[in-house]
Amino acid sequence: MLEASNNNELPVIPSKRYFTIGEVSDLCGVKPHVLRYWEQEFTQLKPVKRRGNRRYYQRHDVILIRQIRSLLYDQGFTIGGARQQLTGETAKEDTSQSNQLVKQIRNELEDILQTLKK
Repeated sequence: MLEASNNNELPVIPSKRYFTIGEVSDLCGVKPHVLRYWEQEFTQLKPVKRRGNRRYYQRHDVILIRQIRSLLYDQGFTIGGARQQLTGETAKEDTSQSNQLVKQIRNELEDILQTLKK
């Protein structure tokens, strides 16, 4: 996972639904061509593709990219080693990430409901 020292170096992730590849590049300190390469190497990284094959990353994608960056650049893993680390962690964290996503979606839906009631 990300250490506190790594979090201080990278900017805070804004509360947006989708991020462009340029925004993610700035947020994670990685060039766009590296992000496209990582999509091929890490099956967990699947940004939404829309018009003209443009990539739109979600918050969980940005967090995953930061984890990959930490594994490769800070901890010295190879691509294969980082992939193994993520698959091991993914199995453990899938339920907690799913629970967090459900809570976030539920809160957003409740906000929308309150807005519609007004």
